[in-house]
Amino acid sequence: MVAPPDNDVLWTRALHFRHDDGSPGLSGVSLGVREGEILAVSGPRGSGKTTLLRCLSGLVPVRSGEVWFNSVPVHTMGPVARERLRRERFGWIDSDPALIPELNVWENAALPLMMRGTGRRRAKTAAMEWLERLDIGDKARRRPDELVQAERQRVCIARALAPAPSVVFADEPTAPLHRADHRHVLRTLTAAARSHGITVVLATAAPDTAAVADRTVSLLDGRRVRTVHLPPVPGSAEAEGRAACSLSV
Repeated sequence: MVAPPDNDVLWTRALHFRHDDGSPGLSGVSLGVREGEILAVSGPRGSGKTTLLRCLSGLVPVRSGEVWFNSVPVHTMGPVARERLRRERFGWIDSDPALIPELNVWENAALPLMMRGTGRRRAKTAAMEWLERLDIGDKARRRPDELVQAERQRVCIARALAPAPSVVFADEPTAPLHRADHRHVLRTLTAAARSHGITVVLATAAPDTAAVADRTVSLLDGRRVRTVHLPPVPGSAEAEGRAACSLSV
């Protein structure tokens, strides 16, 4: 077992994964993610994007291959150690803005900090800072059901960023949003990450979303490929101008 390069905050080698039903999810994927980089993982539905993010973040155990975070072997960790790593160093943004309905906006955003043991006042201050940056601070005392979907997604982004993670994993974070909301959410996420030196691993099937990244890697049928042709996203510039888009590694 050889440690990864020092400048890679995340690194995986020969990663294989099979789902519970035996179907292959990943087949020998190797890649490195540099500190502070925004990396897009691109590919069509079913290509293995979400599976890769779940393996990199320690959400699922790796049984074949290696996953490293800051030269620490994640693939050798047990479930308790992986949970601690996710809580202390990683943030996660899903395509579905899931919030706890009984908590208001700032409490939802501050929840990871309070679960870590941070005092309520300090956690609220950190959460409010990100809610303000994401233009939703004025709704801090609202409940999730009082927000539109784009607002709920911004709360989820604040929740991921408030604990000052080293890495944020964003799995199709703008997929359900309209075009204007899509651009705003993506712009605020990437600007916040760059201003704070946060590494972002962004899974997307949309070429215009992948275009904001520093670099793109492409998956197809669980394998890393050099070029993948993605269908245009309805209503996007790609849909208006051409029938397909090629993304190269």
